[in-house]
Amino acid sequence: MLSAVVRRQFRRSQFLSFFEQQPNCLIGMEACSGAHHWGRRLREMGHEVRLMPPSYVKPYVKRGKTDAADAEAICEAVTRPSMRFVPVKSEAESAALVLHRARDFLVGQVTQTGNAIRAYMAEFGIVAAKGTKRVEALALELDALPDAACLPLQALFDQFAETQARIDRLTAEIEDVHRQSEMSRRLASIPGVGVLTATAIAATTPDVSNFGSARDYAAWLGLTPKQHSTGGKPRSGGISKMGNRYIRRLLYLGAMAQIMVRRRSRRPGTDWLSRKLATKETKVVAIALANRMARTIFALLRDGTSYRPRVSAA
Repeated sequence: MLSAVVRRQFRRSQFLSFFEQQPNCLIGMEACSGAHHWGRRLREMGHEVRLMPPSYVKPYVKRGKTDAADAEAICEAVTRPSMRFVPVKSEAESAALVLHRARDFLVGQVTQTGNAIRAYMAEFGIVAAKGTKRVEALALELDALPDAACLPLQALFDQFAETQARIDRLTAEIEDVHRQSEMSRRLASIPGVGVLTATAIAATTPDVSNFGSARDYAAWLGLTPKQHSTGGKPRSGGISKMGNRYIRRLLYLGAMAQIMVRRRSRRPGTDWLSRKLATKETKVVAIALANRMARTIFALLRDGTSYRPRVSAA
């Protein structure tokens, strides 16, 4: 029976010095902010580091929410044979993800600022539809507004333009990362997977060995139905929306782009996508297509190959 050998609480500055004095051992941590940094430092010392999602550790907490209870739960969870771990990211992978998160944050700010501009202009009877280009066109209507409203709206227009310029710079940086990554270029060969999706996946899940199958990978992204089964009666609901929300959104947008291209072509087809569009709703087909894209991504990451379109027998 295992028992606690050391119970200590120390400050951040004492963390590394404590493990420098310990023999090589297994260290379990929750995959939270800063965990990948500590994981890299501890691995340099020769320790084995395993990161776990906090949601997987929570069931092992017996009672209450204390640091001691969390530490005990982590020690219990890290030894479970069925536990799934988060790979420790390198500095390059963490830097690529920071690019994506910063860009996504600025995109939200652009949307927020644009909505505010449209709402304030509507107070004076000047209405514009949604869209970045339409918001920029509203700047030509500033002369029709009262002087008291021109100054705050001009400040919002300036912020809108500056934020959009920052997004363009970050997008260019992500494209540079994409050109330098062989894995990202292979992923971008999949229809519907663009530069943003390829670089995000290459930085998040470069190693898919933790997943038993392509379905497990799609389930990790939240693209499989939720199961409500009891008494031998399986019931499937909507998608679980678990896992990485950012990658799931990018895959969904890539699937919608393929569907829109197919609809604009107005040419009837006999492939899987055409058959589904003929009988299912658009968003349902988009989720199914995103699931297929996730499975293709898993195969490429597992085998180290590039995408090869299927050739029909005809």
